[in-house]
Parts: sequence; structure tokens; C-alpha cells
Amino acid sequence: MTKFVYEDEIPTTPERLWAALTQGEITRRYWFDRRIESDWKIGSPVRFHDGDSDTVTDTGEVLEYEEPRRLAYSFRQTSGDGHTTRVAFDLEPAEKGVRLILHHDQLARPQDVEGWRQGWAPILTNLHDLLAAEGQDPLRT
Repeated sequence: MTKFVYEDEIPTTPERLWAALTQGEITRRYWFDRRIESDWKIGSPVRFHDGDSDTVTDTGEVLEYEEPRRLAYSFRQTSGDGHTTRVAFDLEPAEKGVRLILHHDQLARPQDVEGWRQGWAPILTNLHDLLAAEGQDPLRT
């Protein structure tokens, strides 16, 4: 199976990292103004919006929700080939915070890995920086 895997140790708590992954007012701060929305029940829709607008940029469905350890959802870009992939975040205790492991799999072709790497890298760097910032509380907007 073709997949992209990313690992990072973030100096934060599992609760803060979980909130950053699941609350739209926080995702906007590191995901280039993308706002995630879902009720996070298995089978419920996941939608990504452009900022405050109703414009949906990406969609999916909640596959797993084990707060604050594992989150997985299907993912489909509204533009593009319409291929549905799967995104899963695992959160594990680490020496200096939380180890975040992202698995983005069910990619259509092996060459898609590099495209997803280029897409995820700045998002996850922004997430790390947001949560690691001294004195910054990502739960405040």
C-alpha cells in the first residue's frame, strides 16, 4: 500500500495536540486558514472550509476517534481526481511532550507520496511551531 508517514515530537500535552487536530478555530492558525468541522462521531462527515466561508475544500468521514490517542478519517480533495485517501494521527507519550505520527495512506500511486509530503510538511511544521511557542496557548483564539 502506498503511504506517507511523518513523525514529530511536539513539546505539548496530548489534550492540546488533540484540540489542535479537531477544533476548526485552531486548525485555521496552522493549516493556512483551513477550518475543520465534524462532530467526531464514527461515520460522521469531516469538512474542511476556507476560513470563515462555507466553501468546502476537502471532505471525508470519521473512521476512528479515540481521544486523545488516535484520530482517523477518509480524505478527498474537492478539486483533483476525486480519489479518497485515509489520514490517521497517532499520539504517543514522549520524553519531551507528545510523539505525533501521521499516516496518510491509500494513495493512488507511489509518485503521490512526494506530493503529499510537500503538502503536509508546512502544515505540520506550523502545527509544531504553534504548540511549541513559549507562552502561547493554542486553545485560545
